[in-house]
Amino acid sequence: MGLAGAIRVDSEARSGLGWLLGARLLLAGLSLGLAVAIDQIEGEQAGPGIWGVYWTVVSAFVATIVSARMIDRTRDPVRFAMLQVGIDVAIVTSLVYFSGASESVFTFLYALVVLYGALFLDRKGVGFSSGLAALGYGFVLFGSELGWLPEMGAASRSRSLPLLGAYWGFYAAALLVLGILANMLSAELRRTGAALDRRTTDLRRLRDLHLRTVESITSGLLTTDEGGCVTSFNPEAERITGFSAEEAKGEPLEELIPGAIEVVRNAGSEEAGEPSVGRDRVAYRNRRGEELFLGLGASSLRDEGGEQVGYVVIFQDVTDVVSMELELRQSERLAAVGEMAARMAHEIRNPLASISGSVQILQSDPATTLADPEHDRLMGIVVREVDRLNVLISDFLRYSRPAVSKPECVRLAPLVEEIAQMSGASAAGNLEVRLALDPEIVVFADPSQLTAVIWNLWNNAVEAVEGSGCLSVRVERVPEDVAQEGAQSGRNREGGATSARTGSACAAVLEIGDSGPGIVPEVQERIFEPFFTTKRDGTGLGLATVQRLVEQQGGSIEVSSEPGGGTSFRVFLACAESL
Repeated sequence: MGLAGAIRVDSEARSGLGWLLGARLLLAGLSLGLAVAIDQIEGEQAGPGIWGVYWTVVSAFVATIVSARMIDRTRDPVRFAMLQVGIDVAIVTSLVYFSGASESVFTFLYALVVLYGALFLDRKGVGFSSGLAALGYGFVLFGSELGWLPEMGAASRSRSLPLLGAYWGFYAAALLVLGILANMLSAELRRTGAALDRRTTDLRRLRDLHLRTVESITSGLLTTDEGGCVTSFNPEAERITGFSAEEAKGEPLEELIPGAIEVVRNAGSEEAGEPSVGRDRVAYRNRRGEELFLGLGASSLRDEGGEQVGYVVIFQDVTDVVSMELELRQSERLAAVGEMAARMAHEIRNPLASISGSVQILQSDPATTLADPEHDRLMGIVVREVDRLNVLISDFLRYSRPAVSKPECVRLAPLVEEIAQMSGASAAGNLEVRLALDPEIVVFADPSQLTAVIWNLWNNAVEAVEGSGCLSVRVERVPEDVAQEGAQSGRNREGGATSARTGSACAAVLEIGDSGPGIVPEVQERIFEPFFTTKRDGTGLGLATVQRLVEQQGGSIEVSSEPGGGTSFRVFLACAESL
């Protein structure tokens, strides 16, 4: 590393220079203390040199102040540091000269200058500082002995030049060795400090990553001690349970999540020396009063030595999963029952046809009719009820085994207008019909099945107002997210409507409403169930079939009603490209 690389730039370099000036300030203070002590002890024997020591100390303070004001202006920290070392050597040389040259008590200050200079300069800089200190000391030593400099204080004893040279050479070598050792120690400390900084940075990043990971996961995460008391609680755990981390810490796990302690105990058991993982699903009522199902998983928490110090519990809100599982099981049961019922219905139709044919033959026999007129009336009842049963079976088969859908691009407005004209409802009694139809809306659906849906909903609305009231039909575009919300709302209320995953940017809504007496909430919850009806002669398959047909088109249906406020059925379908 070059001399310029020995000083860190910018703030770090200026900070190092500040420490260097601080060292000079300490050196000046130490020198002042020694000068005062010498002056008090020796008194007049100190001679005129004591004032030179005082002025040198004053010069050191002045140089420190001037240098401190120049730190922020310097552009080359290396040269500035070398200049300060030179100033320090000059100050020490002056102190040594005025305090007795070779007999001076300030000689050790050369070593201090080399020592703190080694903290900021590399080996070349150490050679510069130690060499400069050796030259300064040699100047005073040889100058005083050879008479180049006037004597200060008591006369020193005379030494031969070889002895003087050996003394000076030993001292110079000692300064050089001291500087090298100090520089090596300083370099090692810098490397150790840099490595420690890297490790600290890595540890900080790892800690921050751990915290961000724990805070960002979409599962509740908590830890407990061996006694089952909570020691940490992440934000998702706060959201699910309703407890804040401050409230949860220190509380028993069983009080926060009843039933979780059993999962933790299962995690604490070991089989064949391997720690086991506890898993379970529990019903849970959180602090907000929401009824949830939680999927829990627990495992042992171990320290760096492998000793168990607690447990880690991960949990998720699986309420939607449980609901879908229940619906799936119910659908599977209904599918099996429906398949069996469809086969039975198909088998029943043949005997019914035979019964109806036989009764009609008996009715056509004049002898039987004249012999007992009551027989004719009873056989008429049999034929009528057989026909009703046949209609019921046909409706059930149509519901359980709908025809294969053949979707195509269809305009909704003409279909609604055609049904309105066919029904003649606009001219019946006091019924008012309001149509708000967007003629540009095109949907992708089976025309015949879509017609059956509209016709069924239209007839229900007409029957609800009983010939007097208002019937409204609306066809318009809505954003896809509105259709999704409507589908989800319908699913929650009716238990059967599913969201329309159309993949289109918009959806079409067909709304048929009436001003009838409305539907009570208890009936709304079951309105799409097969065989549920409030009509005296209804089969309970009309709306169930409508829902099945709408879902077969990839759409959804919902109902909204208030007692005394009328009823509205909304059908959401995917928009298609223009015809």
